[in-house]
Amino acid sequence: MTERILLVGMMGAGKTTTGRLVAEELGWEYLDSDAEVEQATGLSVPALFARDGEEAFREAETDALRRACTSTRPVVVSVAGGAVLRAENRALLRACGRVVWLRARIETLAVRVGDGVGRPLLDGDPYAALRRLDAVRRPLYAEVADDIIDVDELSGDEVATRIVGAGPDAPDAGGRQVSEGTPADA
Repeated sequence: MTERILLVGMMGAGKTTTGRLVAEELGWEYLDSDAEVEQATGLSVPALFARDGEEAFREAETDALRRACTSTRPVVVSVAGGAVLRAENRALLRACGRVVWLRARIETLAVRVGDGVGRPLLDGDPYAALRRLDAVRRPLYAEVADDIIDVDELSGDEVATRIVGAGPDAPDAGGRQVSEGTPADA
């Protein structure tokens, strides 16, 4: 089976930064779902939302995940935050490779996304939107995750090191909680 690491989590959890670092460390290909959607549609994520709506974005997101899961080379994938909303995508994630949930507190996410510019689902009040989105997505991330890393107090390099160090042959792999960092259950 082709080796794949799929990073899931809320916007602002660090999937893109971490994904690039892990891919570089392992010498694997790197794919970012949002970038794949933009390349396939010729539109930025906000432009796709504005022109065709959220459902069109979700369909493009599913197509990007399917392509990533059929790659024949080892790959690290930063999965779009809302991909877990579709049962089809959760099944793809579970079948596709090792899924790592980059878990963060709402406060951390809010600081990282700032005013939410360029993120269509955060218009208006990013903190309130993040709380609402997290309440729906958190159990879905838990459902698909092989490993969970609490990222609040960690740099991208530290998160990447924990992912690479917790591969299938690592002594702490399989225990789901890779990081004993600050709990993100708030």
